[in-house]
Amino acid sequence: MINRIYTNLKSKVLGRLLKNARRKDLPKRLQCYPECKSFFQSGIGLEIGGPSGIFRRKSIIPVYPVAARIDNCNFGSHTVWEGVINEGETFVFNKKRAPGRQIVAEGSNLQCIGSSFYDFVLSSHCIEHLANPLLGLAEWIRVLKDHGLLVLVFPHKDGAFDHRRPVTSLEHLIQDFDNQTNEGDLTHLEEILELHDLSKDPGAGDIEAFRERSKRNLENRCLHHHVFDTRLAIETVNYMGLQILAVELFKPFHIIIIAKKTGPDEAADNEAFKGMNTAPYWLNQVPQV
Repeated sequence: MINRIYTNLKSKVLGRLLKNARRKDLPKRLQCYPECKSFFQSGIGLEIGGPSGIFRRKSIIPVYPVAARIDNCNFGSHTVWEGVINEGETFVFNKKRAPGRQIVAEGSNLQCIGSSFYDFVLSSHCIEHLANPLLGLAEWIRVLKDHGLLVLVFPHKDGAFDHRRPVTSLEHLIQDFDNQTNEGDLTHLEEILELHDLSKDPGAGDIEAFRERSKRNLENRCLHHHVFDTRLAIETVNYMGLQILAVELFKPFHIIIIAKKTGPDEAADNEAFKGMNTAPYWLNQVPQV
């Protein structure tokens, strides 16, 4: 009897340990992903920037494995991150599916795409590279169908090389929009050169190399023009009239917002998310409302 109890207990404990070990090996997954998955499976999407590891099979938001089709937009025919980029049906997001259309255009000027064309738009760590984020968002919303999904991944300053810089205000973003700020803008260059933490940005080289690269930002787009925390990310999405569906945070610096484009007779109501404005960036997840 004692041996049987010991064997059963040992089996349960071992099983639990193995289960926990497997769980540790698994990546953290977006909590609201199950609700979004069917939407991605049936829809055609556009990614701004990328391809992005966060959308791959074993990552936080595995859109690439399930999407019917994803097109892509990058600012130039050569980028620091991807090297040479060829326009046409060349965007490989899933080797089991036909490539999507590769577009070379400014993310804030998508005039080559008709309005209300896509079911969803993806953007991971791209918006901070735009000198005029609200203009970019306006274009992403324009090409999105009514009730389409916008998946935005912002970098939280506290976990990134921006942690010494002050958070940008929504008023500043609005001013950039009103002033029609373009991608050649270097307003924040001196602040970046003074406060950028090079120890968290090994690809930037030493201070002199970083300085020279930063001066040529129109060519390489490496600068983070603006600095985000959870509060600003939520305020920005709310200002653009999108209905926020979920806000979730992941180490080391991802703020993920899933939002819906409202219909012509609908108004967004994001009051429930205001209490999350000061959520610490290191939380694995902030539950959606």
